Amino acid sequence: MRWMRAAGRGLLVLAVVLTGYVASGAHADEGGGQRGPLTLATAGDLTGYLGPLLEGWNRTHPAEKVTLVELPDSADETHAQMTTDLRGGDRSRFDVLNIDVNWTPEFAAAGWIRPLPRERFPLKTFLPPVVDTATYDGRLYAVPYVTNAGLLLYRKDVLAKEGVPPPRTWAELERDAKTIAPRYGLDGYAGQLLPYEGLTVNAAEAVYSAGGTILGDEGARVTVDSDAAREGIGFLARGLREGWIPKAALTYKEEESKQAFQDGHLLFLRNWPYAYAVASARGSEVAGRIGAVPLPGPDGPGTSVLGGSNLAVNTRARHPDSAARLIAYLTSGSVQRQVLTRGALPPVRAALYEDPALVRRFPYLPTLRAAVLTAAPRPKSPHYDQVSLVVQAVVRDALTGHETPAAAVRRLARELAAVSSR
Repeated sequence: MRWMRAAGRGLLVLAVVLTGYVASGAHADEGGGQRGPLTLATAGDLTGYLGPLLEGWNRTHPAEKVTLVELPDSADETHAQMTTDLRGGDRSRFDVLNIDVNWTPEFAAAGWIRPLPRERFPLKTFLPPVVDTATYDGRLYAVPYVTNAGLLLYRKDVLAKEGVPPPRTWAELERDAKTIAPRYGLDGYAGQLLPYEGLTVNAAEAVYSAGGTILGDEGARVTVDSDAAREGIGFLARGLREGWIPKAALTYKEEESKQAFQDGHLLFLRNWPYAYAVASARGSEVAGRIGAVPLPGPDGPGTSVLGGSNLAVNTRARHPDSAARLIAYLTSGSVQRQVLTRGALPPVRAALYEDPALVRRFPYLPTLRAAVLTAAPRPKSPHYDQVSLVVQAVVRDALTGHETPAAAVRRLARELAAVSSR
C-alpha cells in the first residue's frame, strides 16, 4: 500500500497538525456520542484524488471537517510515523488512520485502534477476502477501503508480433523474458526487489504461488521451511543470476519499476493495478500497448498478495462517532466509485467490478477481481513490522547471491521463530 504525492508536503502538514491543532465545534449527537473535527492520516496521495473526496465531506459536514495529513510515500516510513504518533498516547493527533491491510493485527494488539461494530458498515457488499484483513482475534478493528492484488503487466504489441500468449507459468515467463525481450532491446521481467515492504510482498507471492506459506495461526507458528519456499525464492534468485531479471530491479520500488515499464524498458512487470492505469495514460511510451493477466506460478496462475488499505479509528480519537461516520462515507458506493475513477485505486465494493461502464474504462477489472478473490494476505502477526524486516534481509541475501535459496529459507525459519516467540 503506497499511494503518495510528496513526502515533503506531507511532513509540512504533519508539522502544522502536531504543533497546535485545536479541536473546535464539537457537539453531542442524538445518541450522546461526540462529533467534531477530525484528522485523517494516510500515505501520500499519488493521484491527488483524496482531497476532492474529503472536500465533499467537508461541504456537507461543516462541524466535522477533516484535515488530511499526508505522510511519506514509502509504506515503511508511513508506518514509522504513524506508530511514533500513536505511542504518544493522549498527544496523538491522528483520529482516522488509513493503514496498510497488514498493519491491522499489530495496531489492534497494541491497543492503538478501537474495535468497530460490524453492523454499522455494509461488509456484505465488499469483496469477501478484504474483510478478513480488517479483523484480529475475531473482532473487526478497521473497515476495508482500498483493495489490491498484484498483476503481471506485459507488452501486448511485442507478444502479438511473436505470436505468443501472455505467460501463465514461471517457465513461460522465464522463456519469453530470456528469448523475446532481447530481440526488442528490452529487459525481461521486474518486480519490486529493493529491501522494503515491496520485497516482502514479492517474496511472499513467490512462496504462495509455489504452494507454500510463511506463518500460521496469526503469527504463532512458522511454516516457511518448505520445498515450496525454496522453489519460490529460487525462482527470483535464478532470474537475477541469469539476467532475465535485470540487476536494476534490486533498486526498484513501485514507482521506479512502473517508470521502467512505462518508458518502454521492460517486457514484463509485476505491479499493482495503478501502474496499468498510469502506464496507459496519454503521454506514456507504452499507452495502448499493454495488457494485464494474473501472476504466473509454477504450473499455472500464481497467487497474489492481497494489498490495499483499511480505515481504522484511533483509540484516543477525539470524536469517535464522527470518525465512524467518515469511514462509512469513504466506503459508500458512490465514493468508492470515485476512488476508482479519480484515484485509479481498486475499490472494495464488489458490484463495481461488474459495472459495464467501469469495465470499458478499466479493462483490467475482471482480471483484478479474479486476482483479489484468490489472493492471500501477508503473514498475520502482531509483530508484523519485525517479520517483514526479517523477510527483506534474508531474501535480499538470496537474491544477491550471498546465500543459496535453501540456506536462506532455513535462516528465515530460525529468525521468524525468534520474532514469533517474543
